[in-house]
Amino acid sequence: MEVGQRVASCFLTFVCSWLSMQPLSTSVRMQNLSLLGSEQFDVLVIGGGVTGAGVALDAVARGYKVALVEKVDFASGTSSKSTKLVHGGIRYLPNFDFGLVREALVERGILLLNAPFLVQPVGFVLPLYERDRHPVGLPFTTPGGFGLGLIMDVGLWMYDLMAGAVAGRRGVKRHRHLSRKKVMELAPALVTDRLKEGFIYYDAQTNDARLTLALIRTAAQFGATIANYAAVTSFVTENGKVAGAHVHDRLGNQEIIVHARHIVNATGVFSEQVEELTGYEPQVQVEPSKGVHLVFSRADIMLGNDAIVLPETDDKRILFIVPWESRAVFGTTDTGSGDLDHPTATQEDISYLLKHLNRYLSVNLTEDNIVSVYAGYRPLLRSRSSEHSTAKLSRTYAVLQSPSGLVSIVGGKLTTYRRMAQDTVDVLSRRDGWAPIHPTLHLPLQGGAGWPAKQRELTVKGTALGLSPQSIEHLGKNYGAEALELVNLIEDDAELGRRLIDDLPYVRAEVVYACRNEMAMTPYDVLARRTSITLVDRQRGLGALEDVVALMTREHNWSPEQQQSMSIDFRTAMQQQMAAEKVSVVDIPPIQKGYKSSSGTP
Repeated sequence: MEVGQRVASCFLTFVCSWLSMQPLSTSVRMQNLSLLGSEQFDVLVIGGGVTGAGVALDAVARGYKVALVEKVDFASGTSSKSTKLVHGGIRYLPNFDFGLVREALVERGILLLNAPFLVQPVGFVLPLYERDRHPVGLPFTTPGGFGLGLIMDVGLWMYDLMAGAVAGRRGVKRHRHLSRKKVMELAPALVTDRLKEGFIYYDAQTNDARLTLALIRTAAQFGATIANYAAVTSFVTENGKVAGAHVHDRLGNQEIIVHARHIVNATGVFSEQVEELTGYEPQVQVEPSKGVHLVFSRADIMLGNDAIVLPETDDKRILFIVPWESRAVFGTTDTGSGDLDHPTATQEDISYLLKHLNRYLSVNLTEDNIVSVYAGYRPLLRSRSSEHSTAKLSRTYAVLQSPSGLVSIVGGKLTTYRRMAQDTVDVLSRRDGWAPIHPTLHLPLQGGAGWPAKQRELTVKGTALGLSPQSIEHLGKNYGAEALELVNLIEDDAELGRRLIDDLPYVRAEVVYACRNEMAMTPYDVLARRTSITLVDRQRGLGALEDVVALMTREHNWSPEQQQSMSIDFRTAMQQQMAAEKVSVVDIPPIQKGYKSSSGTP
């Protein structure tokens, strides 16, 4: 098929599917599972994180017939455990990794254009102290730190110039110098002893799990066949090449054989394990690196609208304090591996973060101030030398082809997911003798089309329904134009406008919407990924669990035994996680005994 014909076909498919607006409901999931076993696909994507979702969208937008399967839930791994930043990576400049910075800045600009509701500019206050010798990971220093401010200024000008040259400003301001007084004004909790001056530079932030869902939804609108809780257990081979996969439906306990001409392994830290299923020596070499974050109340840190950069740690890293609605996300660590299915913060991780937080802040925070802790694994490309720590491994990526024909995309970072997906599908296009086309460069994600106009409509309707300004802002930032669908639900049932948790902006309509449109199959899906309640609530969502299960029961027609099982699974998972982190949570209703857990909730 000629490139022009494929583009026209892609556009027609998109328009038709967009008009039909097929939701990702429970019934659609069942239909998709049936299609997986009966249709022949061009591309099967394994992995429902941000990279796999990006690959599925890129492939289906080029005209491929695409299937995607995820063994747990969308964004259940690394893609919901990041620092929530879309950034060029200022810490890579001192290492002269200009290619990575440039690429990330390009992708930051594209995301600001294609998902303006999900990706917003944010300022970063960077203080400089007399004691600092290696701010932002500078590999060298000067006698007594003399001239470091000038070096920082030059580096930030480079950052600004690269951003403007490769992607335009996209509403992201240039950096500026801050006097000592101005630093104290913007970040009043910072220690002032030996504070000299500072800077404020600008990047962007996002909701990583919601970004992944936007990609999944957009791919589905183009016609991709998608299912969560569908695990690949082995491959179908023909003449030594992969031609399909055996898939286990973890919720329905059925086996499905999916046939596809191309198979893409986008499973992050599990890439080696998946490639081993081919029977060939893995081409993929991944070094998992654990990143741990602490979540605090913004009031405890006296954090305004700007993030704060803690410029230097004992191991020459930088740490971010990032505003996240009424909370502040602080991190991250960069340490070795553990149980890949259940990343957990150790006491050592928490102590490391608290030590450096209290070194730079005057508020003296303890573990009692921690709202929640979360951890995830970065799928870094393994170094050929075992002497390097994971903190020094590159955040670049590679597209690798196995002798079996399996294509694996490994490495990278959240910001560059789109370029990673594009390069992966380029490999498939070249296999098929097609000239690569890149439709996702200017493709609005679900919720992005017409957003500025819809934003005004959301404010008017939400206010008329009695929603708080915080809830209206939250809905807009996380759903974009789709927030009007949630408002429609509230118009039909005023009870859905009630908050799930009194001091957080999430409303009950989000549970219903997640079940009808986002393939939310368990309370964990809703509380940890369709919303971020498990990250920002001191009780990890346990106080809202009863309401969530009741609302999901209405949508999924769960039996009393299923309701009980779902509740027990979620409670058990949360309590085990908190016990491992030694973080106490008060006023949690006890688990009711008597039913065997069977939902498969992670």
